[in-house]
Amino acid sequence: SGRVQLPPPQNVTLLSKDFDMILTWTPGEGSPPDVTYTVRYESQDRMGKWIKVPHCKNIHRTSCNLTCVIPNFFVKVRARVKAVSGQFQSPWVESQFKEYHLDVELAPPVLNVNVKETLIHVNASFPLATCVEIFSWMYDLNLWEAGSEDKKQYEHNFRKDTVTIDTTALRGNYCLSARSSFQSIDFKHSKFSQPVCVLLNHKG
Repeated sequence: SGRVQLPPPQNVTLLSKDFDMILTWTPGEGSPPDVTYTVRYESQDRMGKWIKVPHCKNIHRTSCNLTCVIPNFFVKVRARVKAVSGQFQSPWVESQFKEYHLDVELAPPVLNVNVKETLIHVNASFPLATCVEIFSWMYDLNLWEAGSEDKKQYEHNFRKDTVTIDTTALRGNYCLSARSSFQSIDFKHSKFSQPVCVLLNHKG
């Protein structure tokens, strides 16, 4: 068809970030200001069948969250995106394949620290999409005296578990930090969270 084509989206990347699977791209050079984008995805168990993503049809933003769209977290998927403006459209541009279960990248959890007289209760919250709460997300917790390199480790706590620490023998400024962990083929870990420090001062 002799119609002028729009410049295709560039840098099309299927990104695993902070527990989510997200397709990102940048506008093609010289794209008109009113350009919108439409996304589809394909999974390796049904090659050649490109499935529509209702919440990523004619969108203005340059990303599409596919996490809860993917029906099977153990199969590789890829996505594609095209630009549309009026009656013009660009060719589709495809991402590489990714598998959620193997490729997921974890974000550090957010710690909630509750100091009682001789105990600290710690639990971790995760920025999870509801569809991936089924996985056995865990977290590792470190406790140390501020300024010391000697860390006490509490490993492999399930996501909803509270860790209770007896502080009877502790005096001074103590810090806590945690990382998310996940067992796929081997253990995957996030970076450790920013430390949360509390002053423990027990009169003997």
